[in-house]
Amino acid sequence: MSDARIDALQYAHEHSDQFLDELQEFLKIPSISTDPAHQSDMIRAAEWLVSRLKSMDVQKAQLFSTQKHPIVYGEYLVAGSSAPTVLIYGHYDVQPPDPLDLWKTGPFEPVIKGNELYARGSSDMKGQIMAVLNAIEAVQSTDRFPVNIKFLFEGEEEIGSPNLPGFLDKNKDLLSSSVALNPDAGMISSETPTIVYALRGLDYFEIQVYGPDHDLHSGLFGGVIHNPAQVLCDLIAGMHDSHGRVTLPNFYDHVRPLQEEERRELSRLDIGEEFYIKQTGVGALWGEEGYSVVERVGARPTLEVNGMLSGFISEGQKTIIPSSAMAKISTRLVPDQSPSEVHQQLLKYMDLHSPKSVKWSVKLLSSGEAGITDRNQSATLALEKALETVWGVRPVFKRDGGSIPVVSDMQHYLGIDSVLTGFGLPDDNIHSPNEKLHLPTWKKGIDALINFFFNLA
Repeated sequence: MSDARIDALQYAHEHSDQFLDELQEFLKIPSISTDPAHQSDMIRAAEWLVSRLKSMDVQKAQLFSTQKHPIVYGEYLVAGSSAPTVLIYGHYDVQPPDPLDLWKTGPFEPVIKGNELYARGSSDMKGQIMAVLNAIEAVQSTDRFPVNIKFLFEGEEEIGSPNLPGFLDKNKDLLSSSVALNPDAGMISSETPTIVYALRGLDYFEIQVYGPDHDLHSGLFGGVIHNPAQVLCDLIAGMHDSHGRVTLPNFYDHVRPLQEEERRELSRLDIGEEFYIKQTGVGALWGEEGYSVVERVGARPTLEVNGMLSGFISEGQKTIIPSSAMAKISTRLVPDQSPSEVHQQLLKYMDLHSPKSVKWSVKLLSSGEAGITDRNQSATLALEKALETVWGVRPVFKRDGGSIPVVSDMQHYLGIDSVLTGFGLPDDNIHSPNEKLHLPTWKKGIDALINFFFNLA
């Protein structure tokens, strides 16, 4: 191990308390992107990052305005033109903390209990941003930074990144890089370092079914008027068959099949039914037949009902036939599936199966392509070696069930692949009350990132 690498690791260990204090300071800012009441907090969080970058001698550390929340940019180009350039991605916005009554401590009042740091954004993803910045600061202390760095932190990831694609398209030269490092993924356990190489895409819809032009008395009209809530339930029930497969027309036509080598690699994750039952509290699992749970949750497409609303839902009773019914539907897509094609498939399904007794509409609320990266690219191999150095075991490769649209956006607009990692754990309660960060894993993550930068050079 080189002297510079040893010095950087020692610096990180000696400054561990400082790093933790800075993270807690960052977490106190309630940067909730979806809530207009927190617009000033969004600006404050972005300015906090700019200040942090400037303290690290990052050049061009600045804010770029968007139609909503600002983007933070900076660059640290000291390694020379022959060295690779890594584009660091992150998002400084967080989910709303609701329901507040389920939090055991204040969501924006960071509290350490044992090995856990509790606060909204601790795991997703302010803790991950700070792990990267801390690793970079540690390497800087050696006066021998091995690669060039650019920074891109957005404030709209939790609301679908509406302004990021346009920013990438408009600033291709500014953002030109060899590879992106995205720490917005996570690990399957504190003992098992993880590299995510594929992410599912997303289509999110709102379906409306319309019946009579006003709510009707169920005694006077029941039996002759087709209830929109019943119609919607029938339509949703028909979107899966008895084998757990989605029944939208031609839904699987462009699904990229899993190769045997990839299935063997995914089986190393050693995540079975017991894991998901323990994590969720359900009595048994359900899903597409013929695939392991790991394959179903990361490598196969799905359709889920995210919410339904119709008629009288307050306390007590009211005997009506509602005039309309609504459902929120999302599909998770895999490589080679087109979000626009899936939109058309849903429209065709509705057209084929909706009775003439009702009218309907489908509104596309958001969409994003699936992403997949080369597991053998040099940056991924550098990270694989770094994780193995710190954890003492070879990392597993995982296809994540969630969506991070920036991965495919960077492929499309900048022509670069991403290396996806992160040091959050499955029980971190991200998007839920009592979000937390496992500090020993976070600190090991900083060490791994230090090794990554030296390996990449």
